[in-house]
Amino acid sequence: MTNSAEQTSIAEEKRATLPPSPARHASSDSTNLSRGTTANPGAGIDYNYFLDCVHCGLCTAACPTYVELGNENDSPRGRIYLMRAVTDGRLELNRDVRRHLELCLDCRACETACPSGVQYGKLIEPFRVAMERSPNGGSSNAKSSDWFHRYILFGLFPYPDRLRKALVPARVAQALRLDRLIVGSGLWRLLPPRLGRLLTMLPKLEKPLPPLPDFLPAKGTRRARVALFTGCVSDVMFRQTNWATARVLQENGCDVIVPSGQNCCGAIHLHAGNDEPARGLADRNVTAFDLEELDAVIVNVAGCGAMLKDYGHHWQDGRRSSRRRFAEKVKDVCEFLDELGLVPPEGKLKLTATYHDACHLAHAQKVREQPRNLLRQIPGLKLVDLPESELCCGAAGTYNLTEPEMAGRLSRRKMNNILSTGANVVVTANAGCLMQIACEARMQGQVLKIVHPIELLDLSYRRESLA
Repeated sequence: MTNSAEQTSIAEEKRATLPPSPARHASSDSTNLSRGTTANPGAGIDYNYFLDCVHCGLCTAACPTYVELGNENDSPRGRIYLMRAVTDGRLELNRDVRRHLELCLDCRACETACPSGVQYGKLIEPFRVAMERSPNGGSSNAKSSDWFHRYILFGLFPYPDRLRKALVPARVAQALRLDRLIVGSGLWRLLPPRLGRLLTMLPKLEKPLPPLPDFLPAKGTRRARVALFTGCVSDVMFRQTNWATARVLQENGCDVIVPSGQNCCGAIHLHAGNDEPARGLADRNVTAFDLEELDAVIVNVAGCGAMLKDYGHHWQDGRRSSRRRFAEKVKDVCEFLDELGLVPPEGKLKLTATYHDACHLAHAQKVREQPRNLLRQIPGLKLVDLPESELCCGAAGTYNLTEPEMAGRLSRRKMNNILSTGANVVVTANAGCLMQIACEARMQGQVLKIVHPIELLDLSYRRESLA
Protein backbone atom coordinates (compact mmCIF):
# COMPACT_ATOMS: atom_id res chain seq x y z
CA MET A 1 0.00 0.00 0.00
CA THR A 2 1.25 3.44 -0.88
CA ASN A 3 1.96 5.70 2.08
CA SER A 4 -0.77 8.36 2.12
CA ALA A 5 1.74 10.99 3.25
CA GLU A 6 3.57 10.54 -0.06
CA GLN A 7 0.42 11.00 -2.10
CA THR A 8 -0.63 14.34 -3.50
CA SER A 9 -3.77 14.93 -5.49
CA ILE A 10 -3.52 15.74 -9.16
CA ALA A 11 -5.26 19.00 -8.47
CA GLU A 12 -2.84 19.87 -5.66
CA GLU A 13 0.10 19.50 -8.03
CA LYS A 14 -1.48 21.94 -10.48
CA ARG A 15 -2.80 24.47 -8.00
CA ALA A 16 0.31 26.60 -7.47
CA THR A 17 0.73 27.47 -11.14
CA LEU A 18 -2.89 28.04 -12.11
CA PRO A 19 -5.28 30.95 -11.58
CA PRO A 20 -7.46 31.12 -8.46
CA SER A 21 -10.96 29.73 -8.38
CA PRO A 22 -13.69 32.03 -9.68
CA ALA A 23 -16.32 33.28 -7.28
CA ARG A 24 -19.74 31.72 -7.67
CA HIS A 25 -23.12 32.33 -6.10
CA ALA A 26 -25.22 29.72 -4.40
CA SER A 27 -28.30 28.88 -6.42
CA SER A 28 -30.37 26.67 -4.14
CA ASP A 29 -30.19 23.65 -1.90
CA SER A 30 -30.81 21.37 -4.85
CA THR A 31 -28.61 19.71 -7.42
CA ASN A 32 -29.41 20.44 -11.04
CA LEU A 33 -28.30 17.40 -13.01
CA SER A 34 -29.08 18.95 -16.36
CA ARG A 35 -26.73 21.96 -16.30
CA GLY A 36 -23.29 20.39 -16.60
CA THR A 37 -21.76 20.74 -20.05
CA THR A 38 -19.49 18.59 -22.15
CA ALA A 39 -16.76 21.22 -21.71
CA ASN A 40 -17.21 21.61 -17.95
CA PRO A 41 -18.91 18.81 -15.97
CA GLY A 42 -18.99 21.00 -12.85
CA ALA A 43 -20.96 23.85 -14.43
CA GLY A 44 -24.29 22.76 -12.97
CA ILE A 45 -23.04 22.42 -9.40
CA ASP A 46 -23.57 25.07 -6.73
CA TYR A 47 -19.96 26.15 -6.13
CA ASN A 48 -20.55 26.56 -2.40
CA TYR A 49 -20.64 22.77 -2.10
CA PHE A 50 -16.96 22.80 -3.08
CA LEU A 51 -16.18 25.59 -0.63
CA ASP A 52 -17.74 23.68 2.28
CA CYS A 53 -14.73 21.34 2.22
CA VAL A 54 -11.84 22.69 4.32
CA HIS A 55 -9.59 19.73 3.42
CA CYS A 56 -9.12 18.62 7.02
CA GLY A 57 -8.86 14.96 6.01
CA LEU A 58 -11.18 13.54 8.68
CA CYS A 59 -13.13 11.87 5.88
CA THR A 60 -10.22 9.72 4.74
CA ALA A 61 -10.51 7.13 7.52
CA ALA A 62 -14.17 6.58 6.62
CA CYS A 63 -13.60 6.22 2.87
CA PRO A 64 -13.43 2.57 1.75
CA THR A 65 -11.27 3.20 -1.32
CA TYR A 66 -8.80 5.33 0.63
CA VAL A 67 -8.67 2.77 3.45
CA GLU A 68 -7.82 0.08 0.89
CA LEU A 69 -5.51 2.02 -1.43
CA GLY A 70 -4.07 4.85 0.67
CA ASN A 71 -4.12 7.14 -2.37
CA GLU A 72 -5.13 10.76 -1.77
CA ASN A 73 -6.79 10.88 -5.20
CA ASP A 74 -9.07 8.05 -4.06
CA SER A 75 -10.23 9.90 -0.94
CA PRO A 76 -13.22 12.28 -0.69
CA ARG A 77 -10.88 15.20 -0.10
CA GLY A 78 -8.82 14.29 -3.15
CA ARG A 79 -11.86 13.77 -5.35
CA ILE A 80 -13.30 17.14 -4.33
CA TYR A 81 -9.95 18.71 -5.30
CA LEU A 82 -10.13 16.97 -8.67
CA MET A 83 -13.71 18.00 -9.39
CA ARG A 84 -13.09 21.58 -8.30
CA ALA A 85 -9.92 21.85 -10.39
CA VAL A 86 -11.75 20.58 -13.48
CA THR A 87 -14.63 22.97 -12.79
CA ASP A 88 -12.19 25.89 -12.46
CA GLY A 89 -10.45 24.97 -15.69
CA ARG A 90 -7.22 24.23 -13.84
CA LEU A 91 -7.15 20.54 -14.71
CA GLU A 92 -8.09 18.51 -17.75
CA LEU A 93 -10.74 15.83 -17.34
CA ASN A 94 -8.36 13.13 -18.54
CA ARG A 95 -8.49 9.37 -18.16
CA ASP A 96 -6.66 9.39 -14.80
CA VAL A 97 -9.04 11.93 -13.30
CA ARG A 98 -12.05 10.00 -14.59
CA ARG A 99 -10.69 6.80 -13.10
CA HIS A 100 -10.35 8.25 -9.60
CA LEU A 101 -13.92 9.58 -9.76
CA GLU A 102 -15.34 6.35 -11.17
CA LEU A 103 -13.74 4.32 -8.37
CA CYS A 104 -15.83 6.21 -5.79
CA LEU A 105 -18.57 3.97 -4.35
CA ASP A 106 -20.81 6.97 -3.60
CA CYS A 107 -21.36 5.35 -0.20
CA ARG A 108 -21.50 8.80 1.47
CA ALA A 109 -19.51 7.64 4.52
CA CYS A 110 -17.52 10.85 4.16
CA GLU A 111 -20.67 12.85 4.86
CA THR A 112 -21.05 11.10 8.20
CA ALA A 113 -17.41 11.75 9.10
CA CYS A 114 -17.29 15.38 7.93
CA PRO A 115 -17.53 18.02 10.71
CA SER A 116 -18.14 20.75 8.11
CA GLY A 117 -21.27 19.19 6.68
CA VAL A 118 -19.91 18.68 3.16
CA GLN A 119 -22.67 17.24 0.96
CA TYR A 120 -20.43 15.04 -1.12
CA GLY A 121 -23.30 13.30 -2.90
CA LYS A 122 -24.37 16.64 -4.38
CA LEU A 123 -20.92 16.95 -5.89
CA ILE A 124 -20.06 13.49 -7.17
CA GLU A 125 -23.47 12.54 -8.57
CA PRO A 126 -24.08 15.53 -10.87
CA PHE A 127 -20.40 15.64 -11.83
CA ARG A 128 -20.49 12.03 -12.98
CA VAL A 129 -23.73 12.62 -14.88
CA ALA A 130 -22.09 15.46 -16.81
CA MET A 131 -18.86 13.48 -17.14
CA GLU A 132 -20.77 10.83 -19.06
CA ARG A 133 -21.81 13.50 -21.56
CA SER A 134 -18.28 14.80 -22.04
CA PRO A 135 -16.09 13.65 -24.98
CA ASN A 136 -15.20 9.97 -24.45
CA GLY A 137 -17.13 10.20 -21.20
CA GLY A 138 -17.64 6.47 -20.91
CA SER A 139 -14.32 5.40 -22.34
CA SER A 140 -13.02 3.94 -19.10
CA ASN A 141 -16.33 3.20 -17.44
CA ALA A 142 -17.69 -0.33 -17.76
CA LYS A 143 -21.21 0.98 -17.20
CA SER A 144 -20.97 2.87 -20.47
CA SER A 145 -18.43 1.11 -22.66
CA ASP A 146 -19.33 -2.55 -22.10
CA TRP A 147 -22.43 -3.63 -24.06
CA PHE A 148 -23.03 -6.54 -21.68
CA HIS A 149 -23.08 -4.23 -18.67
CA ARG A 150 -25.30 -1.77 -20.48
CA TYR A 151 -27.80 -4.52 -21.21
CA ILE A 152 -27.73 -5.89 -17.66
CA LEU A 153 -27.97 -2.47 -15.99
CA PHE A 154 -30.33 -0.64 -18.31
CA GLY A 155 -32.13 -3.32 -20.31
CA LEU A 156 -32.69 -5.98 -17.66
CA PHE A 157 -32.43 -4.87 -14.02
CA PRO A 158 -35.03 -2.06 -14.18
CA TYR A 159 -37.64 -4.36 -15.78
CA PRO A 160 -38.89 -7.09 -13.41
CA ASP A 161 -40.70 -9.12 -16.08
CA ARG A 162 -37.61 -9.31 -18.28
CA LEU A 163 -35.40 -10.14 -15.32
CA ARG A 164 -37.77 -12.84 -14.12
CA LYS A 165 -37.64 -14.57 -17.51
CA ALA A 166 -33.87 -14.19 -17.76
CA LEU A 167 -33.47 -15.96 -14.40
CA VAL A 168 -35.34 -19.11 -15.44
CA PRO A 169 -32.11 -20.93 -16.43
CA ALA A 170 -30.55 -19.89 -13.11
CA ARG A 171 -33.51 -21.33 -11.21
CA VAL A 172 -33.12 -24.62 -13.09
CA ALA A 173 -29.38 -24.66 -12.39
CA GLN A 174 -29.99 -24.04 -8.68
CA ALA A 175 -32.64 -26.76 -8.56
CA LEU A 176 -30.09 -29.20 -10.01
CA ARG A 177 -27.37 -27.78 -7.72
CA LEU A 178 -25.23 -26.99 -10.73
CA ASP A 179 -24.53 -23.55 -9.30
CA ARG A 180 -22.84 -25.11 -6.26
CA LEU A 181 -20.69 -27.26 -8.51
CA ILE A 182 -19.67 -24.35 -10.72
CA VAL A 183 -18.92 -21.96 -7.85
CA GLY A 184 -17.48 -24.52 -5.45
CA SER A 185 -15.11 -26.01 -8.02
CA GLY A 186 -14.02 -22.65 -9.39
CA LEU A 187 -15.38 -23.46 -12.85
CA TRP A 188 -17.02 -20.03 -12.90
CA ARG A 189 -13.56 -18.59 -13.54
CA LEU A 190 -13.58 -20.27 -16.97
CA LEU A 191 -16.68 -18.35 -18.02
CA PRO A 192 -16.54 -14.89 -19.60
CA PRO A 193 -15.58 -12.58 -16.66
CA ARG A 194 -18.86 -10.62 -16.54
CA LEU A 195 -21.02 -13.74 -16.73
CA GLY A 196 -18.92 -15.56 -14.15
CA ARG A 197 -19.19 -12.65 -11.74
CA LEU A 198 -22.96 -12.49 -12.17
CA LEU A 199 -23.24 -16.22 -11.50
CA THR A 200 -21.36 -15.98 -8.21
CA MET A 201 -23.51 -13.05 -7.08
CA LEU A 202 -26.91 -14.64 -7.64
CA PRO A 203 -28.73 -15.24 -4.35
CA LYS A 204 -30.67 -18.40 -3.62
CA LEU A 205 -33.76 -17.91 -5.75
CA GLU A 206 -36.63 -18.91 -3.51
CA LYS A 207 -39.79 -20.57 -4.78
CA PRO A 208 -41.59 -17.89 -6.81
CA LEU A 209 -44.22 -16.11 -4.75
CA PRO A 210 -47.31 -14.44 -6.21
CA PRO A 211 -47.21 -10.66 -6.52
CA LEU A 212 -48.57 -8.66 -3.61
CA PRO A 213 -52.24 -7.72 -3.92
CA ASP A 214 -53.18 -4.08 -4.44
CA PHE A 215 -54.45 -3.79 -0.86
CA LEU A 216 -53.71 -5.54 2.43
CA PRO A 217 -55.83 -4.46 5.41
CA ALA A 218 -54.49 -3.62 8.85
CA LYS A 219 -54.86 -6.10 11.68
CA GLY A 220 -56.71 -4.70 14.66
CA THR A 221 -57.09 -0.95 15.04
CA ARG A 222 -55.84 0.95 12.03
CA ARG A 223 -52.91 3.20 12.95
CA ALA A 224 -51.72 4.28 9.51
CA ARG A 225 -52.29 3.98 5.78
CA VAL A 226 -49.13 3.40 3.77
CA ALA A 227 -48.02 2.47 0.28
CA LEU A 228 -45.25 -0.04 -0.33
CA PHE A 229 -42.54 0.58 -2.92
CA THR A 230 -41.63 -2.89 -4.18
CA GLY A 231 -38.63 -2.09 -6.39
CA CYS A 232 -37.36 -3.87 -9.50
CA VAL A 233 -34.48 -6.27 -8.79
CA SER A 234 -35.60 -6.66 -5.18
CA ASP A 235 -39.12 -7.75 -6.14
CA VAL A 236 -37.70 -10.46 -8.40
CA MET A 237 -34.89 -11.79 -6.20
CA PHE A 238 -36.26 -10.89 -2.76
CA ARG A 239 -40.03 -10.92 -3.12
CA GLN A 240 -40.22 -12.77 0.18
CA THR A 241 -38.91 -9.58 1.82
CA ASN A 242 -41.72 -7.54 0.27
CA TRP A 243 -44.27 -10.04 1.56
CA ALA A 244 -42.65 -9.97 5.01
CA THR A 245 -42.72 -6.17 4.97
CA ALA A 246 -46.42 -6.11 4.12
CA ARG A 247 -47.25 -8.63 6.87
CA VAL A 248 -45.23 -6.76 9.51
CA LEU A 249 -46.94 -3.50 8.57
CA GLN A 250 -50.33 -5.21 8.86
CA GLU A 251 -49.38 -6.55 12.30
CA ASN A 252 -48.63 -2.97 13.30
CA GLY A 253 -52.04 -1.65 12.29
CA CYS A 254 -51.24 -0.40 8.80
CA ASP A 255 -53.39 -0.59 5.71
CA VAL A 256 -50.92 -1.41 2.94
CA ILE A 257 -51.46 -0.24 -0.63
CA VAL A 258 -49.28 -1.60 -3.45
CA PRO A 259 -49.60 0.78 -6.44
CA SER A 260 -49.53 -1.09 -9.74
CA GLY A 261 -48.02 1.79 -11.74
CA GLN A 262 -44.73 1.97 -9.84
CA ASN A 263 -41.39 1.10 -11.44
CA CYS A 264 -37.61 1.16 -10.85
CA CYS A 265 -36.55 4.10 -8.65
CA GLY A 266 -33.95 5.23 -11.21
CA ALA A 267 -30.87 4.86 -9.00
CA ILE A 268 -29.21 2.43 -11.42
CA HIS A 269 -29.43 4.99 -14.21
CA LEU A 270 -28.48 8.02 -12.11
CA HIS A 271 -25.39 6.42 -10.60
CA ALA A 272 -24.25 5.46 -14.10
CA GLY A 273 -24.60 9.06 -15.26
CA ASN A 274 -27.84 8.59 -17.21
CA ASP A 275 -30.08 11.20 -15.62
CA GLU A 276 -32.80 11.55 -18.27
CA PRO A 277 -34.03 7.94 -17.98
CA ALA A 278 -33.81 8.35 -14.19
CA ARG A 279 -36.00 11.47 -14.38
CA GLY A 280 -38.62 9.58 -16.41
CA LEU A 281 -38.72 6.72 -13.91
CA ALA A 282 -38.98 9.18 -11.02
CA ASP A 283 -41.91 10.99 -12.59
CA ARG A 284 -43.78 7.74 -13.22
CA ASN A 285 -43.35 6.78 -9.58
CA VAL A 286 -44.58 10.16 -8.39
CA THR A 287 -47.68 9.74 -10.56
CA ALA A 288 -48.31 6.17 -9.34
CA PHE A 289 -48.63 7.05 -5.64
CA ASP A 290 -51.73 8.93 -4.43
CA LEU A 291 -50.09 10.93 -1.65
CA GLU A 292 -53.30 12.54 -0.39
CA GLU A 293 -54.45 9.26 1.15
CA LEU A 294 -51.08 8.14 2.50
CA ASP A 295 -49.26 8.63 5.77
CA ALA A 296 -46.03 7.31 4.23
CA VAL A 297 -44.43 5.66 1.22
CA ILE A 298 -42.57 2.66 2.64
CA VAL A 299 -39.37 1.28 1.14
CA ASN A 300 -37.31 -1.68 2.38
CA VAL A 301 -34.21 -1.25 0.16
CA ALA A 302 -31.67 1.32 1.36
CA GLY A 303 -30.45 2.28 -2.10
CA CYS A 304 -33.97 2.81 -3.40
CA GLY A 305 -34.93 4.75 -0.29
CA ALA A 306 -32.02 7.15 -0.66
CA MET A 307 -32.95 7.76 -4.29
CA LEU A 308 -36.65 8.27 -3.56
CA LYS A 309 -35.85 10.73 -0.77
CA ASP A 310 -33.67 12.72 -3.17
CA TYR A 311 -36.30 13.08 -5.92
CA GLY A 312 -36.90 16.68 -4.88
CA HIS A 313 -33.24 17.66 -5.23
CA HIS A 314 -32.06 16.18 -8.49
CA TRP A 315 -33.88 18.12 -11.19
CA GLN A 316 -35.06 21.73 -11.39
CA ASP A 317 -38.04 21.77 -13.72
CA GLY A 318 -41.82 22.04 -13.64
CA ARG A 319 -42.30 18.80 -11.69
CA ARG A 320 -39.81 19.57 -8.94
CA SER A 321 -42.48 20.48 -6.37
CA SER A 322 -44.43 17.25 -6.93
CA ARG A 323 -41.24 15.22 -6.62
CA ARG A 324 -40.39 17.03 -3.40
CA ARG A 325 -43.85 16.29 -1.92
CA PHE A 326 -43.37 12.64 -2.81
CA ALA A 327 -39.87 12.54 -1.29
CA GLU A 328 -41.13 13.99 1.98
CA LYS A 329 -43.47 11.00 2.38
CA VAL A 330 -40.77 8.35 1.89
CA LYS A 331 -39.72 6.33 4.94
CA ASP A 332 -37.54 3.29 5.32
CA VAL A 333 -39.66 0.55 6.87
CA CYS A 334 -37.42 0.35 9.97
CA GLU A 335 -37.49 4.12 10.36
CA PHE A 336 -41.28 4.14 10.06
CA LEU A 337 -41.94 1.29 12.50
CA ASP A 338 -39.58 2.78 15.08
CA GLU A 339 -41.45 6.10 14.89
CA LEU A 340 -44.86 4.42 14.91
CA GLY A 341 -44.01 2.26 17.90
CA LEU A 342 -43.56 -1.45 17.27
CA VAL A 343 -46.24 -3.89 18.37
CA PRO A 344 -44.05 -6.30 20.39
CA PRO A 345 -43.45 -9.60 18.58
CA GLU A 346 -43.80 -12.67 20.79
CA GLY A 347 -42.19 -15.56 18.92
CA LYS A 348 -38.71 -16.53 20.18
CA LEU A 349 -35.79 -16.63 17.78
CA LYS A 350 -32.77 -18.21 19.46
CA LEU A 351 -30.18 -16.69 17.17
CA THR A 352 -26.96 -14.74 17.45
CA ALA A 353 -27.04 -11.96 14.89
CA THR A 354 -24.88 -9.04 13.83
CA TYR A 355 -26.08 -5.99 11.92
CA HIS A 356 -24.33 -4.46 8.90
CA ASP A 357 -25.20 -0.82 8.19
CA ALA A 358 -26.12 -0.40 4.53
CA CYS A 359 -24.36 2.76 3.32
CA HIS A 360 -27.42 4.36 1.80
CA LEU A 361 -29.38 3.78 4.99
CA ALA A 362 -26.77 4.87 7.55
CA HIS A 363 -25.00 7.62 5.61
CA ALA A 364 -27.49 8.85 3.03
CA GLN A 365 -30.66 8.52 5.15
CA LYS A 366 -29.11 8.76 8.65
CA VAL A 367 -31.02 5.66 9.76
CA ARG A 368 -28.80 3.71 12.14
CA GLU A 369 -30.36 2.86 15.48
CA GLN A 370 -33.89 2.20 14.25
CA PRO A 371 -33.19 -1.27 12.76
CA ARG A 372 -31.26 -2.23 15.87
CA ASN A 373 -34.10 -1.00 18.09
CA LEU A 374 -36.51 -3.29 16.25
CA LEU A 375 -34.19 -6.29 16.39
CA ARG A 376 -33.70 -5.90 20.14
CA GLN A 377 -37.44 -6.36 20.63
CA ILE A 378 -37.39 -9.89 19.19
CA PRO A 379 -37.48 -12.41 22.07
CA GLY A 380 -34.43 -14.68 22.22
CA LEU A 381 -32.40 -12.79 19.62
CA LYS A 382 -28.86 -11.87 20.68
CA LEU A 383 -27.48 -8.88 18.76
CA VAL A 384 -23.69 -8.48 18.74
CA ASP A 385 -21.76 -5.48 17.44
CA LEU A 386 -20.03 -5.72 14.07
CA PRO A 387 -16.58 -4.08 13.75
CA GLU A 388 -16.54 -1.48 10.98
CA SER A 389 -20.29 -1.94 10.63
CA GLU A 390 -20.59 1.26 8.57
CA LEU A 391 -17.80 0.44 6.11
CA CYS A 392 -19.17 -0.48 2.68
CA CYS A 393 -19.40 -4.20 1.85
CA GLY A 394 -18.58 -3.49 -1.81
CA ALA A 395 -22.08 -3.80 -3.26
CA ALA A 396 -22.77 -0.07 -3.74
CA GLY A 397 -25.64 -0.54 -6.17
CA THR A 398 -24.02 -2.07 -9.25
CA TYR A 399 -20.43 -1.26 -8.24
CA ASN A 400 -19.71 -4.96 -7.64
CA LEU A 401 -20.35 -5.54 -11.35
CA THR A 402 -18.40 -2.59 -12.70
CA GLU A 403 -15.54 -2.59 -10.16
CA PRO A 404 -15.20 -6.26 -9.13
CA GLU A 405 -11.62 -5.96 -7.82
CA MET A 406 -12.33 -3.23 -5.28
CA ALA A 407 -15.73 -4.74 -4.46
CA GLY A 408 -14.01 -8.05 -3.72
CA ARG A 409 -11.46 -6.44 -1.42
CA LEU A 410 -14.23 -4.77 0.55
CA SER A 411 -16.42 -7.87 0.76
CA ARG A 412 -13.51 -9.94 2.07
CA ARG A 413 -12.80 -7.28 4.68
CA LYS A 414 -16.49 -7.29 5.65
CA MET A 415 -16.57 -11.09 5.94
CA ASN A 416 -13.50 -11.12 8.19
CA ASN A 417 -15.27 -8.69 10.51
CA ILE A 418 -18.46 -10.76 10.45
CA LEU A 419 -16.62 -13.96 11.33
CA SER A 420 -14.93 -12.22 14.25
CA THR A 421 -18.33 -11.71 15.93
CA GLY A 422 -19.24 -15.41 16.12
CA ALA A 423 -22.73 -14.60 14.80
CA ASN A 424 -24.53 -17.13 12.62
CA VAL A 425 -26.95 -14.58 11.18
CA VAL A 426 -26.07 -11.36 9.35
CA VAL A 427 -28.79 -8.72 9.17
CA THR A 428 -28.81 -5.85 6.70
CA ALA A 429 -31.52 -3.65 5.19
CA ASN A 430 -30.48 -3.51 1.54
CA ALA A 431 -30.88 -6.00 -1.31
CA GLY A 432 -27.43 -5.26 -2.74
CA CYS A 433 -25.74 -5.87 0.61
CA LEU A 434 -27.69 -9.10 1.07
CA MET A 435 -26.41 -10.35 -2.29
CA GLN A 436 -22.82 -9.18 -1.78
CA ILE A 437 -22.38 -10.65 1.70
CA ALA A 438 -24.10 -13.91 0.72
CA CYS A 439 -21.83 -14.15 -2.32
CA GLU A 440 -18.71 -13.70 -0.20
CA ALA A 441 -19.96 -16.30 2.29
CA ARG A 442 -20.42 -18.83 -0.53
CA MET A 443 -17.01 -18.06 -2.00
CA GLN A 444 -15.39 -18.68 1.40
CA GLY A 445 -17.52 -21.73 2.20
CA GLN A 446 -19.05 -20.05 5.26
CA VAL A 447 -22.45 -21.21 6.51
CA LEU A 448 -24.29 -18.02 7.40
CA LYS A 449 -27.83 -16.76 7.10
CA ILE A 450 -28.07 -13.28 5.60
CA VAL A 451 -31.49 -11.68 6.05
CA HIS A 452 -33.38 -8.39 6.15
CA PRO A 453 -34.38 -7.21 9.66
CA ILE A 454 -38.03 -7.23 8.63
CA GLU A 455 -37.79 -10.93 7.79
CA LEU A 456 -36.77 -11.69 11.37
CA LEU A 457 -39.63 -9.58 12.73
CA ASP A 458 -42.02 -11.40 10.42
CA LEU A 459 -40.81 -14.79 11.67
CA SER A 460 -41.28 -13.67 15.27
CA TYR A 461 -44.82 -12.44 14.62
CA ARG A 462 -45.64 -15.72 12.88
CA ARG A 463 -43.87 -17.77 15.57
CA GLU A 464 -41.72 -19.51 12.99
CA SER A 465 -38.00 -20.30 13.00
CA LEU A 466 -35.35 -19.25 10.50
CA ALA A 467 -34.99 -22.05 7.95
